[in-house]
Amino acid sequence: MHIGIIGLGKMGANMRTRLRNAGLTVTGYDRNQDVADVASVDELIAAIPSPRLVWIMVPAGAITDSVVNELAEKLEEGDLVIDGGNSRFTEDFKHVELLAPKGINYIDAGVSGGVWGVTNGYGLMVGGSQEQVERAMPVFDALRPEGPREEGFVHAGEVGAGHYAKMVHNGIEYAMMQAYAEGYELLEKRSDLIKDVPGIFSAWQRGTVVRSWLLELMVLALKEDPTLANIEGYVEDSGEGRWTIEEAIDNAVPVPTIAASIFARFVSRQDDSPAMKAVAALRNQFGGHAVKKAD
Repeated sequence: MHIGIIGLGKMGANMRTRLRNAGLTVTGYDRNQDVADVASVDELIAAIPSPRLVWIMVPAGAITDSVVNELAEKLEEGDLVIDGGNSRFTEDFKHVELLAPKGINYIDAGVSGGVWGVTNGYGLMVGGSQEQVERAMPVFDALRPEGPREEGFVHAGEVGAGHYAKMVHNGIEYAMMQAYAEGYELLEKRSDLIKDVPGIFSAWQRGTVVRSWLLELMVLALKEDPTLANIEGYVEDSGEGRWTIEEAIDNAVPVPTIAASIFARFVSRQDDSPAMKAVAALRNQFGGHAVKKAD
């Protein structure tokens, strides 16, 4: 199978590598020509045999819109577009409405795995028709972790379902990180009693009910910087957490834990706290998200 990827940042470039390692042919385009395989979207389209499969991996919002609009004008009937970025699920409805009259197919794919996905595989949540999902399964199978398909991939429903599932996933992620971060601050506060905070987190990795990949990443962060002295306690939010809360309000679903984790990030922009240093360190570990260095 031959696939095109538009967007070769941290995620897109690693996905290209994983796909190639699985034996797929990949042509990638990025505005940064140092990482691109072709010089333009036109060249990418020309390089892929018809019917084409083009994966979009660019920032959500206006940039994704511009790429979808460009593909709507340049792709042909029978081609398939997959948006693997962190678009809001309502954007998928707009994109399919634009592409469908031209006979261009569309799938939305929520992707989790961050900078580690190239070796560990990516968790995939996909929305679209059964026919188009089956068509793209060689791509999804190459990207997902090894093991049973159902443990790293789900066809969540129709168009929009993949990004909706990823939105909820990220809302849960916010809350889990906040819990670890608050535990870190409480342990760090009792320096008169607690003498090895990194060691405590490390010991929790086996046999405890709080063990998780996020905990493992917390351990890595503390190995690199045991007191998180080099990180400022300022944490961005990329949108999915806010969208999760908005959707919960619209559907009268109480999500107090997720909501509190979002508000905690807002607090981080006012005060420098140990808990927010921990959240910033975790985001850097799993997603390569930029952190503010302490002065």
